[in-house]
Amino acid sequence: MRIRATVAVVSGALALSALAVPASQASQAAPSDRHAPAAGQYGFPAQQHTAVPQAKQRALAATAANTAPVLNKIVVNGGKPIVVGLTGTKKVSVAITASDNSGIVDASTIIWIGSSVEDPNGYAFFQNEDAATCKAASATTSTCTLTVTVDSQELINTDARTWKVGAIALAKDQEMVRKDAFGSVQLQRLSRLTVNAAPEPVKKGRTITVTGKLDRVNWDGGNYTGYASQPVKLQFRKKNSTTYTTVKTVKGATTGALKTTVTASVDGYYRWSFAGSATTAPINATGDYIDVQ
Repeated sequence: MRIRATVAVVSGALALSALAVPASQASQAAPSDRHAPAAGQYGFPAQQHTAVPQAKQRALAATAANTAPVLNKIVVNGGKPIVVGLTGTKKVSVAITASDNSGIVDASTIIWIGSSVEDPNGYAFFQNEDAATCKAASATTSTCTLTVTVDSQELINTDARTWKVGAIALAKDQEMVRKDAFGSVQLQRLSRLTVNAAPEPVKKGRTITVTGKLDRVNWDGGNYTGYASQPVKLQFRKKNSTTYTTVKTVKGATTGALKTTVTASVDGYYRWSFAGSATTAPINATGDYIDVQ
């Protein structure tokens, strides 16, 4: 079983927090410890932003009445689930739209699971950048973009679920708004699907046997394993067509193996199609051509 490593390095603005886990403390942690974001890691360090002179602060207070900024919208990974394979990393975009009558200057984010961002049994991935790239839509509203890198080597199978996404927005008058669970995103295991239709060629009216296998990444074991007992559609498209139609739905074996039979009628392609689940990404197999004579 893969052991989740301690997240020793916190990147971006969050790394500069005074309350980040000290290096000496992190080095003493057991390799199997899960690292939760400590209080203060998720926020803006005081030294990151230029202080506003007192006279300007008073002027802003008088004109803006210290109105707190508002978080309007968050879009994570373009609105799609985060699908992660066995190796490598996945860079995820987080776009935070916020508004304040003084304007928005920066934003921060975190993708996490647990009862809170301080949950010692939780886990988190932090933003890559020290500061967000903010684009103003008006004098009061901006969309600030950040990225978060999800590392497959830090995942275990139970991480395939809904993750919360925190957002912080900082206004030009130094007012700040924070919501730890402002958004959410589904993290899914990458799936694979094969197909084979035989015999080929085949005479019209004879039986074709279509087999295949559905499996998915197993982060715990560092391999791919069969996805048991899942409904998978057998689809067919004629030789000169671009559209697949569903022939039947087959429930896979406990090993993920798929098997069914159809009657040969015309030349074309057979494929398996898996619609996906909450934990596992959808996938279509590459069509296997059958020559019907």
